[in-house]
Amino acid sequence: MSRIKINSIPIIIIAGPTASGKSGLGIELAKRLNGVILNADSMQVYKEIPILAATPNSEEQAQVPHKLYGIYNASNRGNVMDWLTLCRQEIDTARLQNQTPIIVGGTGMYLDGLINGLSPIPETPQAIRDKVDKILHEQGLSHLYEIIQTTDPQTAQKLSPNDNTRIRRAVEIWLDTHKPLSYWHNIPSKPFYPAQEFFKIYIKPPRSELDKRARIRFDKMMEAGALEEVKKLLPLHLSDSLPAMRALGVQELKAYLENHITLEEAIELGKLHTRQYAKRQSTWFNNRFNADSVYEECFGANQKKDDFFVDELVDKLQKRYKILAK
Repeated sequence: MSRIKINSIPIIIIAGPTASGKSGLGIELAKRLNGVILNADSMQVYKEIPILAATPNSEEQAQVPHKLYGIYNASNRGNVMDWLTLCRQEIDTARLQNQTPIIVGGTGMYLDGLINGLSPIPETPQAIRDKVDKILHEQGLSHLYEIIQTTDPQTAQKLSPNDNTRIRRAVEIWLDTHKPLSYWHNIPSKPFYPAQEFFKIYIKPPRSELDKRARIRFDKMMEAGALEEVKKLLPLHLSDSLPAMRALGVQELKAYLENHITLEEAIELGKLHTRQYAKRQSTWFNNRFNADSVYEECFGANQKKDDFFVDELVDKLQKRYKILAK
């Protein structure tokens, strides 16, 4: 078979809120398009929480190649710049091997960075991160927020006082560069790939259907051993500010294990926070994600409709990119 030009192989993105069926759609497309699935979920990068992060299981991952899942220890503070570096390497490798890269995930910041590029914000050294950790531990998140209010009021207005991750990041940038985060954000970003090389799919189910699936999925996580995952995290004595410790269900089940709430309360809180997170994701995608194709129900809920949608997608991709399907 003659070699396919790299720019004729699209970069497929499957986006949507948690519990919407993104992983299932990714697998079905990968089967048809000689695809490799690349993770774009900021929690599925952590190896210690595959159940709570809803990482595709071993059977699912055996069906088609999966990359960037479980690549970090829970002690690692993963970030969008590191993910972009790894993801771009995997995209370029897949295309050189005539495989179709299929990006699957619901972390809007990751997807936005891949599509639109990032402002040239320098990566902060570990010494600065450790310094901010110490301030957080000794003086609290409110003090970090006060620093941003003083040094970067433009950014402070956009942040919730409880947004641990983004407040930390803003303080790190200020301490490292002596310039506010807003300064760096105002520098135009440069996309990594031409816009026409992306084919973006958005799974957009009705809120009622998504809420129901989120509740069911949390129950299934509990049955699969979510509580045991959190039990194994506790002896590591990890900071609650680490991303892995902020995964849906971790703090709720930790509160139960530390005798602050009952198991029933922990489960209900986990379900509530999952639904709230899905709502925030949906809002972000509705406002920021310009999809080429939209599926207005959860993938995996109706086999006939699912098959029709996959056939429709493959047909669109073949016509637009001359891509070869199995």
